[in-house]
Amino acid sequence: MSLVWVDASSGASGDMLLGALVGAGVPVSLIASAIDAVAPEPVVLVPEQVRRGALAATRVRVQVADSVQHRTWTDVRSLLTGASLDEPVRELALRVFERLAVAEGEVHGIPPEDVHFHEVGALDAIADVVGVCAGFVSLDASQVVVSPVAVGSGTVRAAHGTLPVPPPAVARLLTGVPSYAGAPGHPAMELCTPTGAALLTTLATSWGAQPLMTTRAVGVGAGGRDPQGWSNAVRVLVGEEAGANSRHGGNFGADPAAEGRNFPPWRENAPTSETELVLEANIDDLDPRLIPGAIDALLAAGAADAWATPILMKKGRPAHTIHALVPASAAAAVRRVFFEETSTIGVREHEVVKHALPRRMLTVSVGGQQIAVKAALLDDAVVNLQPEWDDVARAAAALGRPAIDVLAEAKAAALDL
Repeated sequence: MSLVWVDASSGASGDMLLGALVGAGVPVSLIASAIDAVAPEPVVLVPEQVRRGALAATRVRVQVADSVQHRTWTDVRSLLTGASLDEPVRELALRVFERLAVAEGEVHGIPPEDVHFHEVGALDAIADVVGVCAGFVSLDASQVVVSPVAVGSGTVRAAHGTLPVPPPAVARLLTGVPSYAGAPGHPAMELCTPTGAALLTTLATSWGAQPLMTTRAVGVGAGGRDPQGWSNAVRVLVGEEAGANSRHGGNFGADPAAEGRNFPPWRENAPTSETELVLEANIDDLDPRLIPGAIDALLAAGAADAWATPILMKKGRPAHTIHALVPASAAAAVRRVFFEETSTIGVREHEVVKHALPRRMLTVSVGGQQIAVKAALLDDAVVNLQPEWDDVARAAAALGRPAIDVLAEAKAAALDL
């Protein structure tokens, strides 16, 4: 199982993601085989090395015959369900196109089945979606973390006329996930296409800055546009969680020298130190029932952690300070959540240094229920084992047992590994 981080700080499109996957080592033949199984007409993939700004990148040209056919979601679904595809690829591609159809239907006020995809229904876009899905399935990723998505600015010409950026379908697809116009210097153009937005929101298991990982491959993907002075490309980093021991399946304990066990080289995974930001605001005029939802929104926007502290303000007013620990790449998106989800009109910001122990996830069984446990190490010894509470609560409900007993049993089982 691998961990994948997608850097969408220059936006995303289907062909950019396709190029990034090929650049990261996914065989073109694997992608072409999946596309050939779906496409009703010949499709040829031509990979080439290009430059985008200061970056060398991979572009995959999708060559198809000229066609004026505009397929509906029903047409595309029939192509996918009737194709000789591996089931995980088919299921993922169906989810991407369904997400697109629902978004386009909501934007135009029609049922998803009646949506004419126009550009999205063309053969090259079908190839992009199916090819990207096949590529990600081949990576066997247990986690796909996506950075906040740059959408661009200005206007774009589409089948429905001139639209503001982000186009309505992109804005709808990215609802609830971190996005922003782009960093200073970004050209005034569409950076994230509907296809790119549908792929990212379907593939992502979480959103944020690059996680702690050991990278084994990097792919830089380019599309057809090459704006002057900007590296218009998507990066895909493929690897594993730092400290993961994929060769031995992940069992470990506090004694690395214990005979008969396989342990990762913990000395190679020293504690890390990194600079992050703390954003915070004192709020005395917000219904406290809204605070948990605001914290959830901060986390969804890319905050590494978020919390609230009761305080007493001037004139004896009870209030709360809402805090968010944020990587710099997510600061703009998190700051926006403060203004949209709370009543504050000002946000403080300061740098902090975070020291993090190497950590590893393992799985234990309690009464046949699987529970994930997070372990942290210091100087080769396990100093903290914490079962994931959502798993504990689910297992307790399934077993009809008190959660406190399931928690204790899960922790004991982890200590025995």
